[in-house]
Amino acid sequence: MPYAELHKVRVTYANGDGVEQATLSIAPGEFVFLVGPSGAGKTTVLKTLYLELRPSEGHVRVGSYHSLFSKARDIPYVRRSIGIVFQDFRLFTDRDVFDNLAFVLEVIGKNRKEIKRRVLRVLADVGLSHKARKRPQELSGGEQQRVALARAIVNEPRLLLADEPTGNLDPETAEHIMRLLQRINERGASVLMATHNYEMVKRYQGRVVFIRNGLISG
Repeated sequence: MPYAELHKVRVTYANGDGVEQATLSIAPGEFVFLVGPSGAGKTTVLKTLYLELRPSEGHVRVGSYHSLFSKARDIPYVRRSIGIVFQDFRLFTDRDVFDNLAFVLEVIGKNRKEIKRRVLRVLADVGLSHKARKRPQELSGGEQQRVALARAIVNEPRLLLADEPTGNLDPETAEHIMRLLQRINERGASVLMATHNYEMVKRYQGRVVFIRNGLISG
Protein backbone atom coordinates (compact mmCIF):
# COMPACT_ATOMS: atom_id res chain seq x y z
CA MET A 1 0.00 0.00 0.00
CA PRO A 2 1.34 3.49 -0.83
CA TYR A 3 2.45 5.61 2.10
CA ALA A 4 1.10 8.75 0.42
CA GLU A 5 -1.20 9.34 -2.52
CA LEU A 6 -3.28 11.83 -4.43
CA HIS A 7 -6.34 10.44 -6.20
CA LYS A 8 -8.01 12.52 -8.92
CA VAL A 9 -7.18 15.69 -7.00
CA ARG A 10 -8.25 19.12 -8.17
CA VAL A 11 -6.76 22.26 -6.61
CA THR A 12 -7.31 25.62 -8.27
CA TYR A 13 -6.32 29.21 -7.56
CA ALA A 14 -8.11 32.44 -8.44
CA ASN A 15 -5.96 32.86 -11.56
CA GLY A 16 -6.94 29.39 -12.80
CA ASP A 17 -3.60 27.69 -12.06
CA GLY A 18 -3.41 24.50 -9.99
CA VAL A 19 -3.74 20.79 -10.70
CA GLU A 20 -6.51 18.79 -12.37
CA GLN A 21 -7.31 15.10 -11.86
CA ALA A 22 -3.88 14.63 -10.26
CA THR A 23 -3.16 11.04 -9.30
CA LEU A 24 0.15 10.08 -7.71
CA SER A 25 1.21 7.36 -5.29
CA ILE A 26 4.44 7.07 -3.30
CA ALA A 27 5.39 3.71 -1.83
CA PRO A 28 7.23 3.31 1.48
CA GLY A 29 10.94 3.89 0.84
CA GLU A 30 10.43 5.07 -2.75
CA PHE A 31 12.28 7.97 -4.41
CA VAL A 32 10.07 9.85 -6.88
CA PHE A 33 11.04 12.80 -9.08
CA LEU A 34 8.21 15.17 -10.05
CA VAL A 35 9.49 16.92 -13.17
CA GLY A 36 7.98 19.91 -14.93
CA PRO A 37 8.55 23.54 -15.92
CA SER A 38 7.89 26.50 -13.65
CA GLY A 39 4.18 27.00 -13.10
CA ALA A 40 3.32 23.39 -13.97
CA GLY A 41 1.85 22.62 -10.54
CA LYS A 42 4.79 20.97 -8.75
CA THR A 43 4.58 23.14 -5.63
CA THR A 44 0.81 22.68 -5.50
CA VAL A 45 1.28 18.89 -5.43
CA LEU A 46 3.79 19.14 -2.58
CA LYS A 47 1.64 21.55 -0.56
CA THR A 48 -1.35 19.25 -1.03
CA LEU A 49 0.63 16.26 0.26
CA TYR A 50 1.82 18.41 3.17
CA LEU A 51 -1.89 19.07 3.85
CA GLU A 52 -1.39 22.81 3.46
CA LEU A 53 -3.89 22.87 0.57
CA ARG A 54 -7.20 21.03 0.58
CA PRO A 55 -8.47 19.69 -2.76
CA SER A 56 -11.90 20.69 -4.04
CA GLU A 57 -12.17 17.27 -5.71
CA GLY A 58 -10.55 13.89 -5.13
CA HIS A 59 -8.70 12.88 -1.98
CA VAL A 60 -5.30 12.90 -0.30
CA ARG A 61 -3.97 10.16 1.93
CA VAL A 62 -0.77 10.30 3.98
CA GLY A 63 -0.19 7.49 6.44
CA SER A 64 -3.38 7.13 8.47
CA TYR A 65 -4.72 10.52 7.35
CA HIS A 66 -7.45 10.59 4.69
CA SER A 67 -8.81 13.95 3.53
CA LEU A 68 -12.36 12.61 3.17
CA PHE A 69 -12.59 11.10 6.64
CA SER A 70 -9.96 12.64 8.93
CA LYS A 71 -10.45 15.83 10.93
CA ALA A 72 -8.52 19.09 10.61
CA ARG A 73 -7.23 18.59 14.16
CA ASP A 74 -5.41 15.44 12.94
CA ILE A 75 -3.19 17.40 10.53
CA PRO A 76 -0.51 18.59 13.03
CA TYR A 77 0.04 15.00 14.16
CA VAL A 78 0.30 13.69 10.58
CA ARG A 79 2.84 16.40 9.75
CA ARG A 80 5.15 14.95 12.39
CA SER A 81 5.82 12.15 9.91
CA ILE A 82 6.45 14.59 7.01
CA GLY A 83 9.51 16.71 6.32
CA ILE A 84 9.37 19.50 3.75
CA VAL A 85 12.06 21.63 2.11
CA PHE A 86 10.45 24.81 0.82
CA GLN A 87 11.77 26.51 -2.29
CA ASP A 88 12.28 29.74 -0.32
CA PHE A 89 13.77 27.87 2.71
CA ARG A 90 11.51 29.63 5.30
CA LEU A 91 14.27 29.68 7.91
CA PHE A 92 13.86 31.80 11.05
CA THR A 93 16.26 34.71 10.67
CA ASP A 94 16.00 35.61 14.38
CA ARG A 95 17.36 32.19 15.41
CA ASP A 96 20.68 30.53 14.74
CA VAL A 97 21.02 27.28 12.81
CA PHE A 98 20.90 25.08 15.92
CA ASP A 99 17.72 26.74 17.17
CA ASN A 100 16.05 26.55 13.74
CA LEU A 101 16.34 22.77 13.97
CA ALA A 102 15.64 22.55 17.69
CA PHE A 103 12.32 24.37 17.25
CA VAL A 104 10.92 21.45 15.22
CA LEU A 105 11.63 19.06 18.07
CA GLU A 106 10.48 21.43 20.80
CA VAL A 107 7.05 21.65 19.16
CA ILE A 108 6.59 17.88 19.37
CA GLY A 109 7.73 17.73 22.99
CA LYS A 110 11.24 16.25 22.81
CA ASN A 111 13.44 16.82 25.86
CA ARG A 112 16.61 18.92 25.78
CA LYS A 113 18.97 15.95 25.74
CA GLU A 114 17.19 14.34 22.78
CA ILE A 115 16.99 17.68 20.95
CA LYS A 116 20.72 18.27 21.29
CA ARG A 117 21.54 14.72 20.19
CA ARG A 118 19.37 14.86 17.07
CA VAL A 119 20.33 18.38 16.03
CA LEU A 120 24.07 17.77 16.33
CA ARG A 121 23.79 14.47 14.45
CA VAL A 122 21.83 16.00 11.56
CA LEU A 123 24.13 19.01 11.32
CA ALA A 124 27.04 16.59 11.04
CA ASP A 125 25.17 14.69 8.31
CA VAL A 126 24.81 17.85 6.20
CA GLY A 127 28.34 19.09 6.98
CA LEU A 128 27.33 22.17 8.96
CA SER A 129 28.39 21.39 12.53
CA HIS A 130 30.71 24.40 12.43
CA LYS A 131 27.82 26.72 11.48
CA ALA A 132 25.51 25.77 14.37
CA ARG A 133 25.59 29.23 15.96
CA LYS A 134 25.36 31.24 12.74
CA ARG A 135 22.16 32.99 11.68
CA PRO A 136 20.71 32.00 8.26
CA GLN A 137 21.55 35.41 6.77
CA GLU A 138 25.22 34.76 7.54
CA LEU A 139 25.24 31.65 5.32
CA SER A 140 25.60 31.12 1.58
CA GLY A 141 22.62 29.98 -0.49
CA GLY A 142 23.94 26.42 -0.57
CA GLU A 143 24.43 26.39 3.19
CA GLN A 144 20.91 27.72 3.75
CA GLN A 145 19.60 24.93 1.52
CA ARG A 146 21.41 22.36 3.65
CA VAL A 147 19.98 23.91 6.84
CA ALA A 148 16.49 23.70 5.32
CA LEU A 149 17.11 20.04 4.50
CA ALA A 150 18.48 19.35 7.98
CA ARG A 151 15.40 20.94 9.55
CA ALA A 152 13.16 18.77 7.35
CA ILE A 153 14.80 15.52 8.48
CA VAL A 154 15.59 16.24 12.14
CA ASN A 155 12.26 14.70 13.19
CA GLU A 156 13.11 11.52 11.20
CA PRO A 157 10.13 11.77 8.81
CA ARG A 158 8.67 8.87 6.88
CA LEU A 159 7.98 11.17 3.92
CA LEU A 160 10.29 13.94 2.69
CA LEU A 161 8.97 16.55 0.24
CA ALA A 162 11.64 18.67 -1.48
CA ASP A 163 10.65 21.61 -3.69
CA GLU A 164 13.43 22.42 -6.21
CA PRO A 165 16.15 21.63 -3.63
CA THR A 166 18.94 22.04 -6.19
CA GLY A 167 17.52 25.11 -7.94
CA ASN A 168 19.90 28.08 -8.19
CA LEU A 169 22.81 26.07 -6.74
CA ASP A 170 26.18 25.53 -8.37
CA PRO A 171 26.75 21.98 -9.75
CA GLU A 172 28.99 20.88 -6.86
CA THR A 173 26.52 21.99 -4.18
CA ALA A 174 23.60 20.49 -6.13
CA GLU A 175 25.45 17.17 -6.28
CA HIS A 176 25.98 17.29 -2.51
CA ILE A 177 22.26 17.94 -1.91
CA MET A 178 21.36 14.99 -4.15
CA ARG A 179 23.70 12.68 -2.25
CA LEU A 180 22.06 13.77 1.01
CA LEU A 181 18.58 13.07 -0.38
CA GLN A 182 19.68 9.64 -1.56
CA ARG A 183 21.16 8.87 1.85
CA ILE A 184 17.90 9.87 3.55
CA ASN A 185 16.02 7.61 1.15
CA GLU A 186 18.40 4.72 1.82
CA ARG A 187 17.58 5.04 5.53
CA GLY A 188 13.94 4.25 4.72
CA ALA A 189 12.19 7.56 4.07
CA SER A 190 10.01 8.05 1.01
CA VAL A 191 11.20 11.08 -0.99
CA LEU A 192 9.28 13.23 -3.47
CA MET A 193 11.52 15.76 -5.17
CA ALA A 194 10.07 18.44 -7.45
CA THR A 195 12.43 19.81 -10.10
CA HIS A 196 12.48 21.37 -13.56
CA ASN A 197 15.90 19.86 -14.34
CA TYR A 198 15.28 16.61 -16.21
CA GLU A 199 18.90 16.37 -17.38
CA MET A 200 20.01 16.16 -13.75
CA VAL A 201 17.28 13.64 -12.86
CA LYS A 202 18.53 11.21 -15.51
CA ARG A 203 21.76 10.77 -13.55
CA TYR A 204 20.01 9.36 -10.48
CA GLN A 205 17.90 6.37 -9.58
CA GLY A 206 14.22 6.90 -8.89
CA ARG A 207 10.81 6.86 -10.53
CA VAL A 208 10.16 9.85 -12.78
CA VAL A 209 6.72 11.45 -13.01
CA PHE A 210 6.03 14.42 -15.27
CA ILE A 211 3.67 17.33 -14.69
CA ARG A 212 2.63 19.98 -17.19
CA ASN A 213 -0.25 22.45 -17.00
CA GLY A 214 -1.45 20.78 -13.81
CA LEU A 215 -1.66 17.30 -15.35
CA ILE A 216 0.48 14.40 -14.10
CA SER A 217 1.75 11.63 -16.39
CA GLY A 218 4.28 8.81 -16.22
